Amino acid sequence: MELELRFFATFREAVGGKTVAYETSDDSTVGDVLRALEAEHDGLAGNLIVDGELAPQINVLKNGREVLHMDGLDTDLDDGDRLSVFPPVAGGA
Repeated sequence: MELELRFFATFREAVGGKTVAYETSDDSTVGDVLRALEAEHDGLAGNLIVDGELAPQINVLKNGREVLHMDGLDTDLDDGDRLSVFPPVAGGA
């Protein structure tokens, strides 16, 4: 199946772009895709999954909905889904 992956801020730099078309197996979960991304991109390694859980303060949305409010890393994916991955954000005054 094909997914649309969208990256923001420093994660864009790590993967080399804002939007990536991504092929994965039909039974993939969010966790499967994030683990594969960490293995494929040095700049993501250790930044998406920590101790078997979604890394603190990052947000992963499946079709606009936070995966933590679904099944977390076990959230199933379907052909054409869009995953948006946001790094931790700090700052402001």
